[in-house]
Amino acid sequence: MTDEAVIKRLKVIVKEHGGQLGLANTIGVDQGFISKVINRKQEMSYYLIRKLCFQLKYSPEWLILGTGEKMINKPDSAKLITEIQMLRTEVDILHARMRAYEIELNELRVEYPAKNQKAG
Repeated sequence: MTDEAVIKRLKVIVKEHGGQLGLANTIGVDQGFISKVINRKQEMSYYLIRKLCFQLKYSPEWLILGTGEKMINKPDSAKLITEIQMLRTEVDILHARMRAYEIELNELRVEYPAKNQKAG
């Protein structure tokens, strides 16, 4: 999810809050966490998105997609953040299923040659 455009918008937020340390102190996270996200050593997490949107009132639509108003002025913003959380959970579930299928496929690859040799 952490593409260059999202990083640019995060940098705008950092600048508006007096730098990484200022932003970190404002939202209650470690400055190193923000630095890692900006330097692409860590993915932009739902945790950070939630802090920026709930605490500082940045629009999730603006932060993630770059569309709409930068700041939240609407009561349905909590709904958007909940939807983001639900989508993130679905992505995590899909990744877990994919890993399970990869394990199963590897097991089948190991078993198949053994069955093929017995038949021959």
